[in-house]
Amino acid sequence: MALDLSVETTARKAATPPGKYLFSPVADFLMLGGSAFLILPVLFFVPREYEGPLAATMVVVAYLVNYPHFAHSYQIFYRNFGRKARGDGYDRSLQLRYIFAGVIVPAIMALFFAYGAATSNTRLLGFAANAMFFFVGWHYVKQGYGMLMVDAVLKRKFFDGRDKKVLLINSYAVWILAWLQTNTAVTQGQYYGLQYYTFAAPSWITDIALAAAVASTAATLLMLASRWRKNGGGLPYNGIVAYVASLYLWILIARINPLWLLVVPALHSLQYLAVVWRYQTNVERDVSDAARDPEPKILSVLGPRYRLRVLGFIIGGGALGYLGFWLIPFLLTALVPYDSQVLGSSLFFFIVLIFINVHHYFLDNVMWRRGNPEVSKYLFR
Repeated sequence: MALDLSVETTARKAATPPGKYLFSPVADFLMLGGSAFLILPVLFFVPREYEGPLAATMVVVAYLVNYPHFAHSYQIFYRNFGRKARGDGYDRSLQLRYIFAGVIVPAIMALFFAYGAATSNTRLLGFAANAMFFFVGWHYVKQGYGMLMVDAVLKRKFFDGRDKKVLLINSYAVWILAWLQTNTAVTQGQYYGLQYYTFAAPSWITDIALAAAVASTAATLLMLASRWRKNGGGLPYNGIVAYVASLYLWILIARINPLWLLVVPALHSLQYLAVVWRYQTNVERDVSDAARDPEPKILSVLGPRYRLRVLGFIIGGGALGYLGFWLIPFLLTALVPYDSQVLGSSLFFFIVLIFINVHHYFLDNVMWRRGNPEVSKYLFR
């Protein structure tokens, strides 16, 4: 859930000449967050009665964008997982992180949900919904920060250690403010038929968080102005767009329009896919026969083998997303008995959605952190 891609020596060496993009200037702008600035104003002119059709449209978009974005993290994380768990090519700290996120975290969550469902403890399961909303906000702002770091490396417009601290402090300040505001605005709700409650926070805490967010935002603006001057009038602009969209449009003012809440998850997922698809393309290009024509020859219209493999990766992500979000919970609902009078008819959809969202954060926090040799080798090529 958090792209922790800080700039370090290995990343600098792997970085390419100035002006490199993940895909292209326009595609990077739109995928990393620029599309949010185009879509949000339009939604203010859409009548509320169109909320139903828009929600139905976003269900379709979820199959194409949201679900694959989750699935890709599993495809990358668990690829050659045995080697990662053994520490073959990874330092001790990263090896332990892989084991914790890949084995211990899902085991703990599985036990938690099994106990909550077996005992029909709706209060306990409701805490899981709160945890998901907590981690989702953290995930969004860290990913926005990570996208800025990626674009900074690609453009060779680096931030020093102090700059990055300012950006991170602002990320956390905005996230905490948004989380406190949500807890104030929504005291209880229903999620897939289960009741959950937010945590009441005194108004003075929210006031302090607001002051901290305003101050850190001002400090970030001053830092960017200083960095602009040091860089001779240049900044990683697409990265800044991603950072601003993630913190302010997708987190802080997400409730400004009910229709906007329906669109934000897809835009966030698209931002993630931009990096993952570039990363996977570089992985496939590193294979010895990457440039050869695929077999059978009829597939040559798709280009060299590496493109076909990337397409297979994307299609596999779509299939895995469908399996995880729909087929598995559907089969569990049909096969596993539980007290539906207390827990509702969508218990396993509730469990799977929260499980994947929370686990996604832990997976990404390992995969995309600095020091991971695969990141410096394949992402910045």
